[in-house]
Formats: sequence, structure tokens, C-alpha cells
Amino acid sequence: MSKFIINGQKPLSGEIKIKGAKNLALKVIPASILSEKPMTIGNLPKIEDIDKSLQLIREMGFKVELKGDKVIIESKNVKTFELSDKLADKFRTSIMFVGPLLARFKKIKFPHPGGCVIGAGGRPIDLFLDGFSAMGAKIKASGKYYFIEAKKLKGMDFFFPKVSVTGTESLMMTACLAEGQTILRNCAMEPEIKYLADYLNENGAKIKGAGTSMIVIDGVKKMGAGKIEIMPDRIEAGSFAILAAATNSEILIKDCNPEHVSVLLAIFKRIGVNFETGKNWIKMKKRNKIKAYSIQTHEYPGFPTDLQSPYAVLMTQADGMSLIHETIYDRRLIWTDMLSQMGANITMCDPHRVVINGPSKLYGKKLISPDIRAGIGLVIAALMAKGRTEIDNIYQIDRGYEKIDERLRRLGADIVRVD
Repeated sequence: MSKFIINGQKPLSGEIKIKGAKNLALKVIPASILSEKPMTIGNLPKIEDIDKSLQLIREMGFKVELKGDKVIIESKNVKTFELSDKLADKFRTSIMFVGPLLARFKKIKFPHPGGCVIGAGGRPIDLFLDGFSAMGAKIKASGKYYFIEAKKLKGMDFFFPKVSVTGTESLMMTACLAEGQTILRNCAMEPEIKYLADYLNENGAKIKGAGTSMIVIDGVKKMGAGKIEIMPDRIEAGSFAILAAATNSEILIKDCNPEHVSVLLAIFKRIGVNFETGKNWIKMKKRNKIKAYSIQTHEYPGFPTDLQSPYAVLMTQADGMSLIHETIYDRRLIWTDMLSQMGANITMCDPHRVVINGPSKLYGKKLISPDIRAGIGLVIAALMAKGRTEIDNIYQIDRGYEKIDERLRRLGADIVRVD
């Protein structure tokens, strides 16, 4: 198993380009199922979860042609309607293939999706199943497998009892080929959702309201397919901005959309982090002391749960006490025990809240990455720490950040990948 070895406290500077958004690309690939025609996806990030998505549909008989950061997908000759359990239970967003397959082929067999350890009970899929059932699908469960069939999917009026990004995207795609009108209420409002809806509308769908809390979809009989460029990854942009602030480095973050991380930039202004922004860049500057500032994760446009881990690292260097309140996922703060091992002053109040007192000096340790976002948090902490840090299970980091070690070395980081 690969690991990172990082010698910290090296001066960082330079430019870093943001890759395509993982949280959009993993939804666009399943969208290719909605049409027989070939779909072209550009600016595709080269990460583990994307590789697994493409491998999953290859095994189903899809034609997949990958060239650099572009892929052409054709779902004309699908051989099976079953998702491989060797792949589907390795990443959470395998659930996104279920709705489009059900919408087009009216049947699907799949295992419970896997992925990160975050989320109690293996991150249940009740919202998805409830939505499919409301459209007229029949659902059976046997062991770890689900069997879903529907002679005809019909539009429905559905209220999400809990805001869900993947739930919103899944039911929105499924409703595109359902009969009649579907109304989705209490929807997630992430920019990736509107981006996905815009692509679907360009190719025959009739979706209104994406990016707001209510989405209306009028079903169509057939969908086309065309080209889509994956938007910049706002989580990656925010992570690198926090990295620069935490290591007190001057770094130019290119090919990003600063509007997508407005909440983070607003906090930077409050706590004393210096930066400038342009249309598609953020320039991080040297800073003096930074103030502690408490955050509570929230659905977009609130503070992203995926930036909670990097932000917690930043707060170990802030002057004063900050409260980190994780409201989206259970168990997503357990990783902060590793920050404590590095020298941070952290008190866990309960599974959803930690108090951080700073500033603290961090020291290199042997660590294990538990998930994607905690993994990048540990990388940032290692870059700040005195001495040598080893981070094991970096497969989890590779799931979300393309060639992170190579990109950080170009900034001056002393980081190597060891098998």
C-alpha cells in the first residue's frame, strides 16, 4: 500500500491549477446512460473514483474511449443491468448509476454503495429508494443487494426530508425520462446541480429551478447527448487556499471560480488571511496573526463539509478558541485525534463538535488517512509540522485529488510517494 512521506516546514510558493470537479464528474458519467448517443466529457479529473466509474460502465458493456482529460462514452450496447459488487461497493457515488439505468432500461440490480468511513450506518440510501418508489418502481432487498424494476416511471411530487446533493441529482436525472411532471422540494442548491441540469437541458431535458430549493422536471421520451466541460473543483480550490493560509505561503490558484468559495473567502477577511481574486483565480498572500473563528458546516451556500478538515488544521494556527461543528456527516471529526497526536490542542465535545485552541506547534507523526477530506487535512498539517510525517492509506486521498504529491512538489513541498 502506498504512503506519503512529508518533511514539513519547507517554504511554498508558485502557481497551482484547479482540476475538474470530482462532485460533478461523478454525476455526469452516469448521465451518459440517459441517451444512446455518445457523450463527450472534457476536463475530467484523473482520480481513483473516476477510474472506478469508468471501469464500472465498461463492465456493463459501455464503450469508453479515454484521451487525456477527455472521455467519450456510448451506452448503446449495454450487456447487463447489474452493477459489479467488486466496484460499486468501493465508492459512494456508484448509487448515481441506479436512477439513469432505471429510467432508461426499467430494471437494475446493485449492491449497497461503499466509499468513505464517514456517516453512521454506512450512509443509508433511503432517500433514493423512497424517490424511486414514489415514481412507481418496485424494490426488493436480499442480503446486500437491491433489485428495482418499473414497467413505467411516473412523475411525482417529492419532498426531501433531509437536503441531499446526490439525492437531488439522482431523482432529477431519473425524472427526465419519467412520464409527466416531477416536482422536487427542499432540494440541494450546489452549483454542480445547476451545471448538470444545464447540460441535460441542452440535450432535450426540461428542467426548471436547478440551483434553487424546488426543481420541476417535465419528462421526455428521448434524450440526446453532447459535450460538457467539467467545472473547476471548488473543494480543491478551497483546500489549496486553506493550505496557503495555513503554511503562510504566497500561492496563485488558477482556473477556479472564486464565487463558489465565497463563504470561505468571507471568513478569510474576518480572521486576517490576505488574498486577492479575479474572474478565475485566487492569489493567496503572506499574513500576520490570524484570529480563531468558529464554523458550522451547512449545505451550499453555507460552509462545505468537505472543507471542514482543512479548516480545522488552519484553526490549529489561529490565535484563540474555535468551535468546529459538523452537521452533515457522523464520525467526520474522529480524524482530529491525529491532529492532537501531532501537537494540536483539541477537545472533542461530542461526535459532531470539537474545540480547537491555538496556535499550536505541530510535529511529524505516522498517520493513516481515513477518508478523502481528512486525508488532505493531514497533508496540510504535515506540510506545517516540524520533522517527518508518514501518511498511510493515501488511496483515500487519490480518490479526490489528482497527483497531489506532484503538484505540491512544484510549489516546493518535500513530499514523496512510497510503495
